[in-house]
Amino acid sequence: MKPVFESNGFVEEFTLGAGELRFAVKDTLDIAGRPTRAGCPALADAPKAKQHARIVKVLLNSGCQLTGKTTLHELAFGVTGINPWSGTPVNPQYPALIPGGSSSGSATVVARGDVDFALGTDTGGSVRMPAACCGVLGLKPGYGVLSRQGVLPAYSSLDCVGIFAREPRILRDVLTRLALPVDAPLDSLPAIGFIFAAQPDIDALLVDTLEALGIAANSVTLPLLGEAHRAGLTIINRENWLAFNALLASHAVSPDVASRIQAGESITSDQLASAENVRAQFTAQVNALLEDTPLLALATLPELPPTLEEAEDPLSVVNLTRLVRPFNLSGHPAISLPMGELHGRPVALQLVAGFGEEGLLVQAAEWLMHRRL
Repeated sequence: MKPVFESNGFVEEFTLGAGELRFAVKDTLDIAGRPTRAGCPALADAPKAKQHARIVKVLLNSGCQLTGKTTLHELAFGVTGINPWSGTPVNPQYPALIPGGSSSGSATVVARGDVDFALGTDTGGSVRMPAACCGVLGLKPGYGVLSRQGVLPAYSSLDCVGIFAREPRILRDVLTRLALPVDAPLDSLPAIGFIFAAQPDIDALLVDTLEALGIAANSVTLPLLGEAHRAGLTIINRENWLAFNALLASHAVSPDVASRIQAGESITSDQLASAENVRAQFTAQVNALLEDTPLLALATLPELPPTLEEAEDPLSVVNLTRLVRPFNLSGHPAISLPMGELHGRPVALQLVAGFGEEGLLVQAAEWLMHRRL
């Protein structure tokens, strides 16, 4: 399948502010004087935003330059990044592969070097997954750490504004501007617990790479990892039904996205209560592991990123999020960083840290990427 048309990742290019760091934002974040359309034809006539999203305002006030808004998987509700309406951005390093969703445009403009960093949103892996597909860094801070004021949808118990960059030093700089300063670079990494949860050849590559860097990754388990993925799906489906069901009447929402939104209507209060119970239990499991090993490591994606043709049915690849979505459920900060290739496709490592430890994730990324060069 070829997308109806390709894009460079931007839906609109412009210049706001001045400074040494250039950035772009996903078109779910408000920019004053411009509509927020979220890659959806049902929002083609959305009114212009009255003010910037709070995080955008902070970055502009800190001396960053905004260069445009980026495309995405429609309504930020999909994992491929394919969007025939606002354009499917070409994955710069792997043009035959999906760019990943939902923050596809933000990942590709960073991978291509158009900007120093970009903002995306991550409700079920939507920053870490495209980062893995495009071979860049993708940081999901802990839930509630960065403001979601001025972000679509207005309410989510899972979503976080996240950051893409090519280099850890840029993440360090951006976090500092967002009042999340990162401590000095590490001389050595703290203990790491490795979770074997991806295809065996992916896990083997990651463990071999870590061991080549002198890191003994102790095997640990999260028994509720699969249940946490399913609970996250239950919650996002219900919350997106509440946020977007009014758009379905326009018949302008793409069939794959519309079917996922519609599925949220039938979720019962008992199913939600069960999902919230899994959230509490899984969060406790993650916290217990982090008491012994300050960093948890696992593959970002359980399989290699598919080609555009292999992802023709967007619903068939939702399980690609099964290793990232659980940490939206628990709310822990997590980062994806490139760690090599298999069969010409990228492999990425996901690191997870305790609440408030976004800086440790950046320090760990600095340590690992510096030694892999």
